[in-house]
Amino acid sequence: MSRHGLRPLTVLLAKPRGFCAGVVRAVEIVERAVARHGAPVYVRHEIVHNTHVVEGLRERGAVFVGEVDQIPRGATTIFSAHGVSRSVEAAAAARGLDVIDATCPLVSKVHNQGRRYAELGYDVVLIGHEGHAEVEGTRGQIAGRLHVLATPEEVEDLVVRDAGRVAYITQTTLSLQDTREVIAALSRRFPGIIGPDTRNICYATQNRQAAVQEMARHCELILVIGSSSSSNSSRLREVGAQCGVESRLIEGPDAIDPAWFAEVDTVGFSAGASAPERLVQETIDHLRGFRSVTVRELDGEEEEVVFRLPPRLAEAVAS
Repeated sequence: MSRHGLRPLTVLLAKPRGFCAGVVRAVEIVERAVARHGAPVYVRHEIVHNTHVVEGLRERGAVFVGEVDQIPRGATTIFSAHGVSRSVEAAAAARGLDVIDATCPLVSKVHNQGRRYAELGYDVVLIGHEGHAEVEGTRGQIAGRLHVLATPEEVEDLVVRDAGRVAYITQTTLSLQDTREVIAALSRRFPGIIGPDTRNICYATQNRQAAVQEMARHCELILVIGSSSSSNSSRLREVGAQCGVESRLIEGPDAIDPAWFAEVDTVGFSAGASAPERLVQETIDHLRGFRSVTVRELDGEEEEVVFRLPPRLAEAVAS
């Protein structure tokens, strides 16, 4: 026992964790748009998949809607970081909305890859989760034959026009291991398939998953801070579990159950790419209520990626 009478608990922090450059850019776009244009500023869908971030922006004057037909004509409107379909872009134009596009540049890169393959006459396989906002946006950006699948088992039922002209693209927030397995299954069935290397999957997704894999070697429990609607946060929990460590996805300190720590002396923390660092720190502070906590950040990848703001908002910042 420590001198305070509380059993010691070591907290390991994965590095990197939390906000990625695409989320930083998207959140800043909303903040700058409200500052420049005044409230309300309308956002189609959640700007990023995190309840705390969305609520914070709502308090500042952002109004989140399901579809553009819920937005007053001519209003300042932001598309979320997940990207939108061309039909959504057309609907926004028809309403005369003043659109600021917060689509993550890495998602836009996937759109461009898919369009290029489709224009060359390939059947395009989008490896991703049906119904996810990014997948729906990507599907709607690509004209031609597009198939969405998430598992190797689905590959066997895939029907294409020409087995010699098949290409794949990927949702940016998937588990790297799962993605590799699907690509391997596609390659076995379509030996001539083309597509980006798995290293082209979002850098933040790769770095956070690798950090959890390393951290799992040193802890008995992993807590991932993030919303259940966040694909990349859910994948981090899955990566921890695949490493043989009990792993939980939680929104923040209110979700903590002290019983989880009855047999735990070392706990690892990570956070999804849309989860703010303050939630990590607040959760650690909560642990101090029933354990004597020592915190250590592990070595990891230094992320220096910065994505530019849209010119109109960058100019507003400069002035």
